[in-house]
Amino acid sequence: MQAILTGFLTGLSLIVAIGSQNAFVLRQGLRRAHVLPVVLICALSDAILITVGVFASASISSAMPMLLPVMRWGGAAFLLVYGALALRSAWRGGQHLTPTDGTAQTLLAALTTCLMLTWFNPHVYLDTVVLLGAISTKFGGEAGLFALGAITGSTVFFFALGFGARFLAPFFANELSWRILDAVIAVIMTTIAVKLIIGA
Repeated sequence: MQAILTGFLTGLSLIVAIGSQNAFVLRQGLRRAHVLPVVLICALSDAILITVGVFASASISSAMPMLLPVMRWGGAAFLLVYGALALRSAWRGGQHLTPTDGTAQTLLAALTTCLMLTWFNPHVYLDTVVLLGAISTKFGGEAGLFALGAITGSTVFFFALGFGARFLAPFFANELSWRILDAVIAVIMTTIAVKLIIGA
């Protein structure tokens, strides 16, 4: 139980902070657009990365030493573009919640964006593969239980974020709230991208 609980709390604490992936899930939840598939993609992606971190991170780092630098620059470029689009949306305005918001974006477009924000983000690898992988070594033969706890924590968070966002719907019923959210997302994306570039 200690390994599972530690994994759950550690996994939860690493992803609670609003980042590019979480901001996207929040936005989808507010618009009630393809929430379930987006949440499942995030949870499944984290499960895969946590499993890799706990059981295979050392081998992958040795076999592909250039993987992290490539992901760093590719992720920075993608985040800058996404941030610019969010800033343009904040500047133009015109968004608000309506019953038809869920059809404004195709499922393919939502899943593609979600996958890119997840797999092109080096911070995801640092948190799941590197950090959780390192912590799991303290549990020896119970590392699998630690991974299970971390995966559970990640899954609970994404479902709570995606489906809990609808309770904020009254606040986002006007255009100004959406413009503020888009501006915040633009700042988050750009800040993460700059940190990636500086740390390269």
